[in-house]
Amino acid sequence: MKKKQKKALIRIIISALLLVLLIILYKIIGPKETDAGDIIPGLINEPVWFILYMIPYFIIGYDILLKAVKGIFRGRVFDENFLMAVATVGAIILALIKKNGDYTEGIAVMLFYQIGEFFQSYAVGKSRKNISALMDIRPDYANIEKDGQLVRVSPDEVEIGSIIVVQPGEKVPIDGTVIEGTSSLNTSALTGESLPRDVSEGDAIISGCINLTGVIKVKTDKEFGESTVSKILELVENSSSNKSRSEAFISKFAKIYTPAVCISALLLALLPPLVNMLILKSNAQWGVWIYRALTFLVISCPCALVISIPLSFFAGLGGASKAGVLIKGSNYLENLSYTNYVVFDKTGTLTKGVFNVNDIHHNTIPEESLIELAALAECASSHPISVSLKTAYGKDIDRARVTDLTEISGHGIKAVVDGKEILAGNDKLMKKEGIDYKPCHMSGTIVHIAINGEYAGHIVISDELKDDSVEAIKKLKNSGIGNLIMLTGDSDLVAKEVATTLGITEYHSSLLPADKVEKVENLIKNKNAKQTLAFVGDGINDAPVLARADIGIAMGSMGSDAAIEAADVVIMDDNPLRIVNAIKISKKCLRIVYENIVFALGIKFACLILGALGITNMWIAIFADVGVMIIAVLNAIRALNTKNI
Repeated sequence: MKKKQKKALIRIIISALLLVLLIILYKIIGPKETDAGDIIPGLINEPVWFILYMIPYFIIGYDILLKAVKGIFRGRVFDENFLMAVATVGAIILALIKKNGDYTEGIAVMLFYQIGEFFQSYAVGKSRKNISALMDIRPDYANIEKDGQLVRVSPDEVEIGSIIVVQPGEKVPIDGTVIEGTSSLNTSALTGESLPRDVSEGDAIISGCINLTGVIKVKTDKEFGESTVSKILELVENSSSNKSRSEAFISKFAKIYTPAVCISALLLALLPPLVNMLILKSNAQWGVWIYRALTFLVISCPCALVISIPLSFFAGLGGASKAGVLIKGSNYLENLSYTNYVVFDKTGTLTKGVFNVNDIHHNTIPEESLIELAALAECASSHPISVSLKTAYGKDIDRARVTDLTEISGHGIKAVVDGKEILAGNDKLMKKEGIDYKPCHMSGTIVHIAINGEYAGHIVISDELKDDSVEAIKKLKNSGIGNLIMLTGDSDLVAKEVATTLGITEYHSSLLPADKVEKVENLIKNKNAKQTLAFVGDGINDAPVLARADIGIAMGSMGSDAAIEAADVVIMDDNPLRIVNAIKISKKCLRIVYENIVFALGIKFACLILGALGITNMWIAIFADVGVMIIAVLNAIRALNTKNI
């Protein structure tokens, strides 16, 4: 518990004990009423009782009174502090006028309000704890080896290509590739996955993980500012600035609602007595109507809504981050709950994106030579297909052998290797260049090779489905997502096989990045305006589609920086099941928001009517304000619990 919360709790306890003590003393030594209706003075006179009761009142309420006064001077009159100050001071003034020495109601209102504030502070702290857990992934230093000694430096000082040493118990400070050693990494803060991940030489690792067992040497791929841990912290820090429609509605509602109820309370205090006095010529009953107006004010305080709605979304964002899903704002969290279209990129999203050369057909030169030419032509590309070709070649690439390299988007590569013009790409490239190629009927990505305008054969490269892709699609269908669509740049044969295995009925193949954007735009035009279209991708070529979709979901581990930057939601461990979790979390969060809105407004309006009619007293008002707020806040923090989801 934080120091501020402890201080608030101590104030609540001291004030409550003093109030109980005064109530008991008042019963014992206070004024007594006889059977005849006469008042027998007590041992303590009225002014002393007033001073004694004001001690617990100011202990529990001094900060509210100060905030109310400051709000008036700053032009923010109609807030909950003003309402509490007016209601409690008014109740105390009424007790003074009646000269009954009983100031319990005014103090109790302030006391229970502070209890509600304490619960709200506790709930926010619990939500923030989940966010803060992510902040703990920030590395304090990086180890650089100099003259046989490890030197600690700031991660900001480490350049791309540097060799850093990560010892057991230390955080991985920068993204990179393991070049020496084996170990297990704790990735739970990033992915929500409790099982450690084993890494060895050649494995890519991301910053923010904790090294558990062995010493590893890592060659850095990025600067600290561009590494995963920095990106995550930036997303988390900015997430609260993107407000949902529900939060915006509550803010506008409170601005109109609070002045309206203050004016209504004033009219309730003035009009009935004036009507009684001037028109009905009867007793004005000022005390009765002022008491009703004060009760009306206490009931009307909109704290339950103003506090619980943002808290529900904040808790939802914290719960999602704990489950390995980073959502960039509560507006995206809300939109996710309306998802009815999920459009997937294939490679790296539904498949592992780890390609292997499986076969070579119709080659007119030796297989080794065909692979060598393809690898050299693809030497400048980081696309998974290019990586698989370079891996299959298995030797260092001599870039000096390659000149005039041109990438033709959606087609392939044109380059000059050892003085020969090499074409490496799909059938569209062959058609474009007028090459008489041999089509392949095997499933997989086909890379056709041509040398100086003559066809030299093709290489068959295939990808694997992710382990959880089939289950993710099944669960999305079961959760009511009516439209599941796959877009890919691969051939129709590959697309059909993957779609059939996954159970996706609609797919579109052989698409360029611009074609994917066009497909998504057409889907957005034809869908219901209330429905949300989510696009899931990972590659740099997916960034335009991620930005165009209602909700862009990026795979954070394998995904490119551009894709993560353009996305609204980041799946930290690339597991497609997290998409289902994210949607379920958003639906649960929004359900809690609606529960709080209906509950709070229902109780408020019912009690306001009863208060205006004089049926309720200040104690019912306390429940209508503080009780409703506590219940709404406790309901809101349920959004943190994502275990069952």
